[in-house]
Amino acid sequence: MNIPKLPLGKGVEWLEDWLTTYFGPFFGFIHAVIGGMVSGIDAALTFLPAIVLIVLIAALAYWIGKWRIALFAVIGLLLIDNLGLWDPSMQSLALVLTASILAVLIGVPLGVLCAQSQTFQNIATPFLDFMQTMPAFVYLLPAVSFFSLGVVPGVIASIIFAIPPTIRLTNLGIRQVSPELVEAADAFGSTSGQKLFKLQLPIALPTIMAGINQTIMLSLSMVVISSMIGAQGVGAYVYRAVSQAKTGAGFEAGIAIVIIAILLDRLTQKLFKSKQQV
Repeated sequence: MNIPKLPLGKGVEWLEDWLTTYFGPFFGFIHAVIGGMVSGIDAALTFLPAIVLIVLIAALAYWIGKWRIALFAVIGLLLIDNLGLWDPSMQSLALVLTASILAVLIGVPLGVLCAQSQTFQNIATPFLDFMQTMPAFVYLLPAVSFFSLGVVPGVIASIIFAIPPTIRLTNLGIRQVSPELVEAADAFGSTSGQKLFKLQLPIALPTIMAGINQTIMLSLSMVVISSMIGAQGVGAYVYRAVSQAKTGAGFEAGIAIVIIAILLDRLTQKLFKSKQQV
C-alpha cells in the first residue's frame, strides 16, 4: 500500500507566497533597516585609513587582553591589508557585527522570557532545536524570496542560524541563579524588574556572555554561505576561488576569515572575563 506523500513542500511554498503578498511592505522596511545598518557599520570601518584602524584595534586589544592579543591584531590585520583584502574583510565584518547585534537584541529578551515562563520555554525549545539542526543553506531560500539578493538576506540567515546560543544560555544563566538569593530578594519586597536587572542578570552575565560569544562565531561562519546569495565581502572571494578551483586565492581569503574569527573570539572572551571579574 502506497501512502500518499504529504504536501509539505507545497505548503511551505504557499506560506511563502502568502507572506510575500500580504507582508511585502513590512519586509521592505526590514530590508531598509538592516541594509542601512550594514552600510553604516561598513562606512565607519572604512572611513579611516587601514593603518589607523589597525592601531586603534591594537590599542583596544591591549586594553582588553594585554600585549599578546594586540600583537596578533597588528600582525593579522597588516597581513589582511597586504593581501589586498582589507575592504572585503571590513564588508564581512560589517555583516557579522550587524547580525550579532540584532541576534543579541532579540535573543536576550527571548532568553529572559524562557527563564521566567516554563510554558514559553516549552514552546521555544522545539523551534531552537529546529534552527540549530536545519542546514544553514536552507535559510537562504526564504531569505532570498522575502528580501531578494544581497547582504540583507545574508544577515537574516545569519541571525536565524546564530541566535539560539544567546537564547539558550540567557535562559540557563538566569535559571542557575540561586533560589535562596531570589527568595531573599522577594523577602525584601523587590519587584520582578528589580530582581531581573539587579540580581538575576548580573549573576547570569558570564553565562549570557558565553552565549553572545558563540553567536558572534556562528555569524562569522555564515560569511561564505551568505556570499552565495550576493553578499559581498571576503566570503565572496572564497566562493569564487572554490568555483574556479583557485587554491591560492581561496587560501588567502580563508586566512583573512580565520584572522578575523580568532581576533573576535579572543577579544570577546577577554572582555567577558573582565566583566566577570568586575
